Amino acid sequence: MAEYIAIIIIVAFVLDCFIGDPQNPLHPIRLIGGSIAWGMGIYKKAHIKSPTRQFVSGTILAIMIICLTYIATRLITWGFYSINWWIGLIVEAILCYFIIAAKSLKVESMKVYHALVSGDLHGARNNLARIVGRDTQSLDEQGIVKATVETVAENLSDGVIAPLIFIFIGGAPLAMAYKAVNTLDSMIGYRNEDFEYFGKFAARLDDVVNFIPARISALFMIIGSAFVGGHVKGAVRIYLRDRRNHNSPNSAQTESVCAGALGLCLGGDSYYHGVLVHKPTIGDAENAPLPEHIKAANRLMYATATVTVVVLVAISFFLRGFVYV
Repeated sequence: MAEYIAIIIIVAFVLDCFIGDPQNPLHPIRLIGGSIAWGMGIYKKAHIKSPTRQFVSGTILAIMIICLTYIATRLITWGFYSINWWIGLIVEAILCYFIIAAKSLKVESMKVYHALVSGDLHGARNNLARIVGRDTQSLDEQGIVKATVETVAENLSDGVIAPLIFIFIGGAPLAMAYKAVNTLDSMIGYRNEDFEYFGKFAARLDDVVNFIPARISALFMIIGSAFVGGHVKGAVRIYLRDRRNHNSPNSAQTESVCAGALGLCLGGDSYYHGVLVHKPTIGDAENAPLPEHIKAANRLMYATATVTVVVLVAISFFLRGFVYV
């Protein structure tokens, strides 16, 4: 039945909205991260010097993690569905709930907001450092706000919308495999001495699997901006102009919509581990960045997620009989 995919999407999203991401050692994403860390440990002990062998080693690790994640999730859901259809549905919905990160993104970004409004710049910088890769200790209030809005906009795609899309396409197994790709990129997809070649496959694969979801996210964010008082024309204008203003082929898709909807100039040069990295700007500085823009970015995130859920549920009922195999 088409309805069960709709049920899974709705239940998973509602659970994340009200409960958020549970922090425990058995969290599926933590287990995936632990497996990747185990593979990284073996790689470091091997002291591989050849770039080709580093690349092959990283590719093998990535493929193993993704395949094992898919197979394990498939077996778990199959096992519970074999016991009882409703039990299987509940378990799959819970597994999908673990994959969606809307509330955790809101909670972490709002910690920055609350620190700013209380005048605690040091605390705001420290909270920001938990969710971004750039150096934060030299940022002023406007820089902190911009960085926080950017990370909400960027992570909307791979933390919320893409998981929902992969749940729709292939249920918990495919969505969990997607999160394995995402986690691999976040752990080894760096351009530095350790991971330049070892993490290259993971980084490029993450770009590929997020290519379409990022663009769907941008479209739904434009629609969502109309429901939360965003500047829709500005969102469209900046998206069309600045959607490629990023080293990543995907990150500027949602960042550009957010920048246009809020009237902010995002992007620009940033320091990473003490090194200045030059990046193009995204958007126009129509408004000065204020702490309230963090709240606005979160409202836009939830509006976009809600639009996505409504569209996916509507499509599943329209198709009548669509189920993944």
